[in-house]
Amino acid sequence: MQKFRDQNKIREFLNDILTKKESEDLEFKHASGGFPGSFWDTYSAFANTEGGTIIFGVEEKTDGLYLDVIPDETIEKYQKEFWSNVNNKSTVSCNLLKNDDVEVVKYSGFNIMLFHIPCASREQKPVFRTTNPYNGTFKRNYEGDYKCTEKEIQRMFADANDSRPADSRILSNYSLDDIDKESIQQYRQLFATARPNHPWLVMDDMTLLEKLGGYRKDRETGEEGFTLAGLLMFGKYDSITDNACAPDFFPDYQEWLNNDPDGRWSARIYPDGTWEANLFQYYRRVLPRLQSFLPNPFRLEGNTRKEETTAHVAVREAFINLCVHSDFSVNANLIVKHVKNMFIFSNPGSMLITKAQYYHGGQSVCRNKSLQKMFMMLGAAEKAGSGVDKILKGWSDANWRTPYVNTTCRPDVVNLYLPMLSLLDANVKEGLVESFGKSVLRIEHNCLQTLALAYTEGYVTNERLRYTLDIHKADIYDLLKDMCGKGYLVAEGHGRGTKYRIPQTRKTSDVSDNLGSNLGSNLGSNLGSNLGSKPKRRLGRDELRRIILGACDEWVSLEHIATTIGRNPDYLLTSVIPSMLKEGLLERMYPQSPKHPYQKYKRK
Repeated sequence: MQKFRDQNKIREFLNDILTKKESEDLEFKHASGGFPGSFWDTYSAFANTEGGTIIFGVEEKTDGLYLDVIPDETIEKYQKEFWSNVNNKSTVSCNLLKNDDVEVVKYSGFNIMLFHIPCASREQKPVFRTTNPYNGTFKRNYEGDYKCTEKEIQRMFADANDSRPADSRILSNYSLDDIDKESIQQYRQLFATARPNHPWLVMDDMTLLEKLGGYRKDRETGEEGFTLAGLLMFGKYDSITDNACAPDFFPDYQEWLNNDPDGRWSARIYPDGTWEANLFQYYRRVLPRLQSFLPNPFRLEGNTRKEETTAHVAVREAFINLCVHSDFSVNANLIVKHVKNMFIFSNPGSMLITKAQYYHGGQSVCRNKSLQKMFMMLGAAEKAGSGVDKILKGWSDANWRTPYVNTTCRPDVVNLYLPMLSLLDANVKEGLVESFGKSVLRIEHNCLQTLALAYTEGYVTNERLRYTLDIHKADIYDLLKDMCGKGYLVAEGHGRGTKYRIPQTRKTSDVSDNLGSNLGSNLGSNLGSNLGSKPKRRLGRDELRRIILGACDEWVSLEHIATTIGRNPDYLLTSVIPSMLKEGLLERMYPQSPKHPYQKYKRK
């Protein structure tokens, strides 16, 4: 084994290869002593998560990357062994690779073998090793491969069965007494407004529920009754949260719009006993409140006054997606948060399509088809896969930063972020000029957009830019590499975990367009103060801690905490968070890896 002399050079070489593929994660395997047995665990994990690349011939240690000596004849042996086993059901359940997904390249005379594992489709999941899914299914998080629990595997099987949508499950021993009649009547009114001549409007409640999928009969078994969708949409809260239905159901809306010294939300809508907390009532209460915070310019369409903008449509689509894509068997809440300059929609469950498919639009994969139908009849959902397009268009028309999604596991949660900030508003321009000089506003457009995003969000990633800039993935890598070389950004980590931040060295004078390596920025210290127009208020130690705890009801990143409370992330990380961890006020998501690239914090 030999250590690479030039670590940057080998990383560039590998990145040049990886930018040609859609792989988001990376795993190095020591392979000089035989085909690694852990290969199939990682194969399963990548396939069941977001895909990734497994590399033989390179080993990563704490002090850098090392070469494995793998002769040509061994490479040929590994290729035969791989193709033999990947098509053997006793080794792995599904072959996802084509010939060009396995590459052999040379670097400095050494063989490097790459396996590009795509994300499996929902019909192919779970992908498992051996013949027992309950003992051989893996998924990926930022600490590596982990074995799935029986419940996680059962959810994958359920998602794979398109003929049995999750919300079509028939509930035993439920009756009309479990349905909130007021919700049905209010639904009818909205239905009539959206589709005044629809034939279902004259039907009685039971027949209408049957048409909507809220009540059904199973032709194979003869079983009939109210469905999960019927209860979730129209049911009484106590009936919904019975163990036979969805015991963890908890629709929650929170506003965090002030720096309350007690670290609490400024307003909240949740099941407090004053309303029947079903999805329909959640929709009626929360959506108008969200839309009331959007700009509402007057405009005429013909002779009709129109007050709804594409941003209003975007928020409605985001809210409906939260409801119809949730996995109600997961122990997680439906949460909508309005924090300063951002809406956040968090729904339980994993994504049924890849992130690339999500951003591309046109994909119609729904976990809860009856709920989708119920919202469609109100004119409030899209079946053709254009919902994401409307979200992106609404934010683009408003000149706000591009919406983005991320996912977490255990429990599985999908988070959609809708930032209500312009990438290049006056505050951002002022901060960039203060740190880099006036010439920064004359740099190439994509570079300026990247720098502005790093400024407002604390860092950027290749994936984030892929759905913000209209350029190819390989060009984004070249752009980031060039910006790092010129001193605009510094890179942390590698592969999927690589973050690009603005350097922390303050500029002292104006600079030319061709920034040198000695130039930097103190933008991190300006992050909080430049998010709004008002200067920061000085907070005492206890008051600041209370506000931080209020922002950490669930797992959140350091950048999210800093943005929410308007403070510098570096100051929080060095001077505030450590003492709160030591005193047991906060806990880390990855306690064994304090510097984990995706570290998050939660109130303990």
